[in-house]
Amino acid sequence: MSGDMSQNFLLVGAVYLGVVVAAFWLAMIVWAYRDMRTRSRDAIAGLLVAALVLLLNVPGLFIYILMRPRETLAEAYERSLEEEALLQEIEEKPTCPGCSQKVQSNWQACPYCHTRLKKPCHVCRSLLDLSWTLCPYCAAPQPQYMPDDQVVNASRHVQRIPPEMPRIPEKWLSSGALGNSAPATRDKTNPDAPQYLDADY
Repeated sequence: MSGDMSQNFLLVGAVYLGVVVAAFWLAMIVWAYRDMRTRSRDAIAGLLVAALVLLLNVPGLFIYILMRPRETLAEAYERSLEEEALLQEIEEKPTCPGCSQKVQSNWQACPYCHTRLKKPCHVCRSLLDLSWTLCPYCAAPQPQYMPDDQVVNASRHVQRIPPEMPRIPEKWLSSGALGNSAPATRDKTNPDAPQYLDADY
């Protein structure tokens, strides 16, 4: 009687152990297949890995772990996005037209060669390109970029081109500036009034 009970316990233990081993084996096959699917878009590769673990069991799983791709598809995608973002940031970073140094988009002038890069809007003070005649932020018309605000980069110092003196018609000039070559009239009531060449004025 006791011998039959011991045999029953051994049978139950063997069945239990067999179920555990079979479940563990099946779990390894499923895990290897899913892991391969996260690392490769090839469905055949996943089936081959599952067959390897099915035939070799634990040694097959160790072989797959040693031979599997290093990163998953999600990790490879994230890495490609990071590389693309870095390249885009490098390519889109503006350079100074005077010295080709890297500059910021919100700089008004280059700190290296003092080249004028932007001009502020006279209404909202937003930075605009030098060629813009209308502010896109407040729609205010902008004065044209005049030569007297132009920066000369020949000596790499900020220089302003002096504005041209306005031409005054000769009739507005006093006879003292031109000598006594032309008759002049003087306001007798105000001796400090300027003399004009045009007697009919």
